[in-house]
Amino acid sequence: MDIRVPDNSRRSVIARQSEGNPEGKGNNGFLLDWERTEPRGVVIKPRRQLLAEFFTSMLVLSAKFKFRPAVGVATYLYWIDDEWSLSLIAPEQWSADRRAGYAGTCVLQADMTWTLNPSQMLTAEGPVAEAMARFYEAFAEKLDTDLTLEQILPFHVGTIPYYQRLFASALSRSVRAAVTLGDQAGTACRDWQELLPRRGTSLLEWQG
Repeated sequence: MDIRVPDNSRRSVIARQSEGNPEGKGNNGFLLDWERTEPRGVVIKPRRQLLAEFFTSMLVLSAKFKFRPAVGVATYLYWIDDEWSLSLIAPEQWSADRRAGYAGTCVLQADMTWTLNPSQMLTAEGPVAEAMARFYEAFAEKLDTDLTLEQILPFHVGTIPYYQRLFASALSRSVRAAVTLGDQAGTACRDWQELLPRRGTSLLEWQG
């Protein structure tokens, strides 16, 4: 199943695994990365928190990045050149033009979900907030289904690089474990959709 979350004219596509080893990664390297991204400390979460962290994680995974994020290390989300980009470079180290696209600081948690501390650019009027609103609208539409949340979780990202695929799989394992622990595994996506606030920035307030 494809998960398509469009921003502007672009789409972030989470799809079936493509054939072959991604980016030349050998089996040993992949197995090591798989072990490193095994969700740890998964617990029962309030439904709003689980939904908020799922949304935030999907937003981060839609971004372009070419490094392996580490648990607890701050990374920075930007809206640059009409696409989301995740970087290790803090906004104060960028030029003014780049800083204008700063959406917030992201942290990968041990359970392989992401949290996002939003910047003023994300909560004020402007291109960053508009891109967030488009992403949120597409996310809400994706939940308009009788499928369960775990059924729409990504297992492989077929059209973006290796690390996005790796952490999409880690997210799917994490959320599947969390909904199972909370006895929510059979809940339809439309039931989750009913919890959504009007704006994505309000949903961010439900993060753990």
